[in-house]
Amino acid sequence: MNNDILGSLQQKTLERLNRQGIDELNPMQQAVGTAFRETEGDILVLSPTGSGKTLAYLLPLIEKMDADSNSVQAVVIVPGRELAMQSAQVLAELHCGIRAYACYGGRATMDEHRELRKVLPHIIFATPGRLNDHLDKENIQAADIRYLVIDEFDKCLQMGFYNEMSRLLRRLQNVRRRILLSATEAEGIPDFIRLEHARRLDFLNHEEQVSSRVHIYKVHSPSKDKLETLRSLLLGFGASSSIVFLNYRDAVERVASYLSEEGFTVSLFHGGLEQKQREDALYKFSNGSANVLVGTDLASRGLDIPNIEHIVHYHIPEGEDGYVHRVGRTARWDARGNAYFVLGPEEQVPEYVTDVVADYPLVEAAEDQLPPKPLMATVYIGKGKKDKLSKGDIVGFLCKKGGLKSDEIGRIDVNERFTYVAVRRERVGQMLRLVSGEKIKGLKTLVEMVK
Repeated sequence: MNNDILGSLQQKTLERLNRQGIDELNPMQQAVGTAFRETEGDILVLSPTGSGKTLAYLLPLIEKMDADSNSVQAVVIVPGRELAMQSAQVLAELHCGIRAYACYGGRATMDEHRELRKVLPHIIFATPGRLNDHLDKENIQAADIRYLVIDEFDKCLQMGFYNEMSRLLRRLQNVRRRILLSATEAEGIPDFIRLEHARRLDFLNHEEQVSSRVHIYKVHSPSKDKLETLRSLLLGFGASSSIVFLNYRDAVERVASYLSEEGFTVSLFHGGLEQKQREDALYKFSNGSANVLVGTDLASRGLDIPNIEHIVHYHIPEGEDGYVHRVGRTARWDARGNAYFVLGPEEQVPEYVTDVVADYPLVEAAEDQLPPKPLMATVYIGKGKKDKLSKGDIVGFLCKKGGLKSDEIGRIDVNERFTYVAVRRERVGQMLRLVSGEKIKGLKTLVEMVK
């Protein structure tokens, strides 16, 4: 590629980043871009969680896409639906003219096929099983796929995905380049990945288990049932954002129910929930409508939510990788964070934790003390992109018909068939009364608070 073309592409990249408020790429992102542009081989990237790996591979990848083509040219394999959706959203926010679509389980393959024919994506973000399903049905043609990205490859290559990955990779015969990314290293990379002349870009600090920007604490519970200790701990955090990790779905349900009864605004998250329940939970937490997310380790990967200050291990992580990924949800980019082990009378901080763990001076909360309510509430609007709605349409509707001011509206997520909006909590009731029966762009629609 000649210097004039390369300079033009890099200038466009900077313009896209500036629109998102990013002034420059970090060293890892620069290294991935350089390796992708200046070499022809595969790339293996090891970098801590929160360091911007999605942008690192997307920016050089979109430069390789033929925007005039209607074929799938690249696939990004991810271990879960949340990461598929979030990665596709990152690409959409670059406004680069490259079309994308996220494919994952929990909804009908036929519905996705209809959307694929409509969108004609250049890049597909998909879980292994769902992509195999589309290839089986010939909804996606493998012949034109030249680029393969495996995000969180350590997870994608574990036994739960191994057979699906093996089958999938053997079908993508025309792939020219592969990029593998993770925050932790896999024990080995199987031959079916077919890595060739791979450049290894290792940005992990192998002397540092988790980021030095995270303070690690232990909190001692006087009883085996640690709920009251958890309540006091969370009350001490005030309105700041926290994730409470547990190892089992039924335990997540129990703890979330207890915290809700104690006045906390909680999002519940585990793999047994319906897709829309999981999406609702994430939107409420990420847009400031819930202060506490209670979940299994499913929430430890693929959730790129800024400003999470506290990670609470209510149950001890089942291994070092789980610990690293849990704690990686805080202190993202250059922020700071805290992590806490809530220990029962017979529990200890696990031996695999090499960081300094300090005692946390827990202040026992009064029985009648209530947590502060979140600043925002999430509103559901039953129309979306298929109805030609934009964020500007939503803001106009809520201000003109709902009596809101623009600074009372937070994050807006316009999906294909519906929209989520964060609205100042104290203004939601009046807004809902004012918009009842009103039309948006001439369309009647349901507008309600997500509870």
